[in-house]
Amino acid sequence: MEQNVLLQVSEIQLVYRPKVKASERMKVYDAKSAYEVLLKSWDMDSIEIVEQFKIMLLNKSNKVLGISHISTGGMSGTIVDVKVLFGIALKGGACSLILAHNHPSGNITPSDADKKLTNKIIEASKYLDIEVFDHIIVTPEKFYSFAEMGLI
Repeated sequence: MEQNVLLQVSEIQLVYRPKVKASERMKVYDAKSAYEVLLKSWDMDSIEIVEQFKIMLLNKSNKVLGISHISTGGMSGTIVDVKVLFGIALKGGACSLILAHNHPSGNITPSDADKKLTNKIIEASKYLDIEVFDHIIVTPEKFYSFAEMGLI
């Protein structure tokens, strides 16, 4: 193998091919409208079985650039790699994010781990000028908004 190839840095590639014109993108106004958009992206066959973590990427006008699946775990948790999360946010051109995960139990109360992860992501986001607007816990019937409850 050629020496130059061995010294090259690998790169994450995220392909962004919008299927919707900019003028037709959904706009997020509040936690309820974000929840409604997020719920459409969730696999309803597994929402009450396994925990998943997703991010909603937004532009400066709070229009949805996309929703990206970050991780899937078990019945009581999932692991979020913050480096992967921000790699996607940066490559996707996000100006702001809404974090989201489901609780298969249907209980929308955030755990201590949920709060710690949210704070970790918010701290990291400050260095990248990507604002975290909210973290929403999703269930099929209701949601919990960190922002509405004063946790963000």
